[in-house]
Amino acid sequence: MLSGSPVSRRVTADQLLERFITGSPRQRRSLVDDLETRAGDLLPLIEERLDQLDATADDWAPGFLLQVLAAAGPERRDALLQRYPAGWLAVTSGAGIDYAPLQRALLLQDLESADRITSGHLRELAGEAALRRGYVYFSEVSGFPEVDLESLDRLWLVYSRGRYGFSVQGRLLAACDGRWELLWPRLGWKREGLWTRYPGGFTWTQQAPEGHLPLVNQLRGVRLMDALLRHPGLARRIAVARGGAGG
Repeated sequence: MLSGSPVSRRVTADQLLERFITGSPRQRRSLVDDLETRAGDLLPLIEERLDQLDATADDWAPGFLLQVLAAAGPERRDALLQRYPAGWLAVTSGAGIDYAPLQRALLLQDLESADRITSGHLRELAGEAALRRGYVYFSEVSGFPEVDLESLDRLWLVYSRGRYGFSVQGRLLAACDGRWELLWPRLGWKREGLWTRYPGGFTWTQQAPEGHLPLVNQLRGVRLMDALLRHPGLARRIAVARGGAGG
């Protein structure tokens, strides 16, 4: 679509941006290629609109627009990082965790680094014993602050066009009637009966199956992921995601 779609050519850059921001998730996805094609016209408009958008919501449109800015070249990327040193999305932690490095990795679409950072944060939430051993026990999850799991989920959602995150995985598990053996291939974590090999077998781009990221080590069984998805900080979000799955 190098020359843009017929719709893209008929509307001004202002109109295209407004349609994207106010559209439904399905409408927005249909406009992604148009926005990338006309990025040169949209960059100053995006910069003007950022502070008018809700940094406390789950909306993935601002995350995509921020990625368009960051991909426009080193000067715009560096200016963006300086403008929002803690990250544009407002996230908090009940455990004193700094989520700025994770937000930066997601903004720059360095998903392999973002996944490793996320795993590290889960160990931090579990405590010193988990940090020493290098992994989390399922029994430690109940002690995680709700706000931290909400923050991690929101970061992945907002910077993945709504395709990645724990709540997406929980929604897909429900769509599989709670059958884990059906979920793994749907996430791309298992292929032809074999576990996907880390890291080379995974897809570190937006083109992976829905729910592909972040990863949870299933070689230890389903109990850790089950504990995460049942945690009140995520269970409510999964219920909302299931209610809005048709969008």
